[in-house]
Amino acid sequence: MKLYDGGKAPNPRRVRVFLAEKGIEVPLVPVDMGAMAHRGPDIAQKNPMQRLPVLELDDGTVLTESVAICRYFEELHPEPALFGRSALERARVEEWQRRMELDLFLRVAHAFRHTHPAMKDWEVPQVAEWGEANRPKVLDFLAFLDGELANREFAAGDGFSIADITGMIAVDFMKPAKIQMPEEFTYVRRWHAQLAARPSAKA
Repeated sequence: MKLYDGGKAPNPRRVRVFLAEKGIEVPLVPVDMGAMAHRGPDIAQKNPMQRLPVLELDDGTVLTESVAICRYFEELHPEPALFGRSALERARVEEWQRRMELDLFLRVAHAFRHTHPAMKDWEVPQVAEWGEANRPKVLDFLAFLDGELANREFAAGDGFSIADITGMIAVDFMKPAKIQMPEEFTYVRRWHAQLAARPSAKA
């Protein structure tokens, strides 16, 4: 088994943080995304969408998409449970993972990919207006999240989950996307600081 990894890119990092929380070690194959190696023939053969991460099992089976890879490891190693335990917990984690992915992570990514000069060869066409349109939407969601976190420690309830991983990395991604965290979002700031202090955040 080996994991084709993209370094500092947000999606590969999600899997590394997840594995660190589980205490699972998987051999990494570094792929230089800065040199567009993820769009080369080696990765394209494994993932025609030319994205990372890519998990290759011992029998040659390939899994792509970061959350799908995390779900695979959750099934193999149920503890600590990062997708919930009961039916309700799993539904809550899915609810918040989806919110973090679509309303925060993806919007930050749009702002970054469509406005950062370094991304002009990656995002074709690069539509600056679309990138700018996503910035206030990020802040709208953070305002909503701040209200939710006033009443609990983690995104989906009392326990740390993959929704927190996605949210933490999305907030970290705001810096290169040049989106400032408003000072008044005190609960989001507390939550993010708590997550960033976990050893897994350095994975």
